[in-house]
Amino acid sequence: MEPIRIGFIGGLSGPNSDNGQSGLNGLTLAVEQFNRAGGANGRLVEIIAKDDAQSKETATTSSNELVAAKVEAVVGPFTSSMAAAIVPITGQAGIFQVSPTITAMEFYGKDDNLFRINRTTRDNAGDYAKVMHGRGQKYVAVAYDLRNRAFTQSWLDEYRTAVKALGASLAAEVSYESAKDTDFEAVVAKMLEAKPDGLLFISGALDVARLAQAARKLAPQMPIAASEWAATEQLIDLGGQVVEGLLIVQNYDRDDASPRFKEFSDAYFKRFQRNPGYSSVSTYDAATVVLTALKNRKDGESVKAAALRSGPYQGLQQEMAFDANGDTVRKVYFTEIREGRYRRID
Repeated sequence: MEPIRIGFIGGLSGPNSDNGQSGLNGLTLAVEQFNRAGGANGRLVEIIAKDDAQSKETATTSSNELVAAKVEAVVGPFTSSMAAAIVPITGQAGIFQVSPTITAMEFYGKDDNLFRINRTTRDNAGDYAKVMHGRGQKYVAVAYDLRNRAFTQSWLDEYRTAVKALGASLAAEVSYESAKDTDFEAVVAKMLEAKPDGLLFISGALDVARLAQAARKLAPQMPIAASEWAATEQLIDLGGQVVEGLLIVQNYDRDDASPRFKEFSDAYFKRFQRNPGYSSVSTYDAATVVLTALKNRKDGESVKAAALRSGPYQGLQQEMAFDANGDTVRKVYFTEIREGRYRRID
């Protein structure tokens, strides 16, 4: 019996490949477990994985290759800038797609073939504004990476709006384009010119580690925070002492001791010799949606229609219910990095 082919697309190479690699691990584990349990009514599922390399050209090529492979569904992408290149191609081909992590408002409220596991930049940025304002940070300087502008600009716009609603304002908005030779000390120095009471980085994990290093050098006592994009295991590995005290949100509870999450974490560690992160958790949830829809699909029914009919879904930690546009809500948890760990503060 022919296997059911599903696609994966994410950043498997480049400076922020930790998200994509962890996501592929989460999908791999979910598919292996699904196949061991009998697959979709006896048909096994096969993954065709493609790299977007955080490049529009590569993402376009990879998307067209997935269309040519006639995959039934796609899990990914993992950044909003890549989604802007990928989703039009897969959507036009009628392929059902579930992104574990994208949040930009341009993908919200649209009747297309895209489901999103994550909440929006409006939700996250609004919560950051409230938490940081509550900590006395009312004049924050922001740095944002133009390489993932679909996400970072959306996040910044929503954060600015939320800050103004609280009667505060932004001290500075400093854009930069991430590259091997980016002068992160110059970026932070420009942020500090406005004499802010806090620094916020809307960047990936590698850049946040470098920005935090510059911040600790130029303003050792300045509170620092980063958007959820950076909330990977790599951030702590790369940042070490300089990211201690950094405020960052997680879209899952790392301290969850429930049997369901422990079983997943143990299986993930056994399979990959590392602990899961937010990308692998979200991707496992995305896989639950795709695999359930494939199993429940009726003759002549689209995967999207089966997905809408099959919900709500029990994720690893929370229930997922999608509206007609494939949007859902998700609980998040604010953390600080303390003693080399993400520790909940709420």
